[in-house]
Amino acid sequence: MEARVSQSLQLSSWINSDKVVRKPSGSLRFSEKWNEKLRHRIVISCHLQPRKANRRVALKVSCSSHNVQASVLESGCITASTDEIETLKNKSEEVEQYLDGRCIYLVGMMGCGKTTVGRILAETLGYSFFDCDRLIEQAVGGTTVAEIFKLRGESFFRDNETEVLHKLSAMHRLVVSTGGGAVVRPINWRHMHKGISVWLDVPLEALAKRIAAEGTKSRPLLHEESGDIYDETLKRLTTLMETRGENYANASARVSVENIAVKRGKDVCHITPTEITLEVLIQIENFLKKQESIVVL
Repeated sequence: MEARVSQSLQLSSWINSDKVVRKPSGSLRFSEKWNEKLRHRIVISCHLQPRKANRRVALKVSCSSHNVQASVLESGCITASTDEIETLKNKSEEVEQYLDGRCIYLVGMMGCGKTTVGRILAETLGYSFFDCDRLIEQAVGGTTVAEIFKLRGESFFRDNETEVLHKLSAMHRLVVSTGGGAVVRPINWRHMHKGISVWLDVPLEALAKRIAAEGTKSRPLLHEESGDIYDETLKRLTTLMETRGENYANASARVSVENIAVKRGKDVCHITPTEITLEVLIQIENFLKKQESIVVL
């Protein structure tokens, strides 16, 4: 039986605007060039019409805008020193000249920090941010990813994931946090290669510790009712990485958290989201410079 229900959802994110003036809030001091960047909130309205109960939904995206007051970095949601924030701003200004508005897709294993890093990266660049999992959840009426897997199956989820990536790939100036398994389907790479993809590569042991501490109920591919949660999580992550490792390597750039830890003389578990975001910007810049030099040659 075909579903006739129409749904709509609204998602907020950030985007630069040349028309709206906003005074910076908070006590942090940014560079003059950064302060001249104007901030606008964009509201994405998605109208979704499920075709059948077991098929993907049709997604239509439209935009409208509203003024906003604070930013991710300025609001205190992310712990970062003034020097760290200033370093991010300076690096973002260097990278922007090469980006030319292209979207950035963050890929990597579940729990690697794509959403947290994505929000900081979007704020730093003046881009909009979207989380594919949250878009899919809202598209099916607020059902969680775990419930979608249980009630409709992984195939239904993957179909909608592909649909979301297809729609977002037609837009510009976005940072997109993808699901851990989005890299498996070649068609998803065709959408993501319209922009720049970055693999957040975190050691599996560190991921297992983080996920075990948070619990696995929200992660359907990891959840086990019995056994030691860390051991079971590490075992499952290892299996997934064996399946997906070559797919992650298709990304335009790789950010190794282990390498960051070595350079900074820290334990991997103590590397902060701002440090990872800075490395993302560095690796994007390296990729774009290399790409530009190839074109010139």
